[in-house]
Amino acid sequence: MAFAIMTMTDAAADRVREIVAARAEQGAQGVRVGIKKGGCAGMEYTVDLVTEPDAKDDHISHAGAHVWVDPAAMLYLLGTQMDFEVTKLRTGFVFNNPNQSSACGCGESVELKPADLKELAEARGEL
Repeated sequence: MAFAIMTMTDAAADRVREIVAARAEQGAQGVRVGIKKGGCAGMEYTVDLVTEPDAKDDHISHAGAHVWVDPAAMLYLLGTQMDFEVTKLRTGFVFNNPNQSSACGCGESVELKPADLKELAEARGEL
């Protein structure tokens, strides 16, 4: 049974489709999620427009929305749910990540640990 690196909520899929529609003239096909070093907690999520998918990326689709995951980020994003929320203070993608150990006070950066593959396999009953 295949395991998706990430999942996407309906709200996240709606927003990805909106981004693609707004950038159709640029050839947008979806977004790419990754991580980079930065911020006070050490890492930040990245979301970039995809016009030409990279064959090395993991592809996720939900409700007509397409997201690609950077291979360098996969161990840090295993089991993550991508959501989109609108609040009084912010609007944006939210990552519900079981590999996140802490976040900075402003919420812009996070501390991530690589997923424990043995623990993941045990949870799925594969060991």
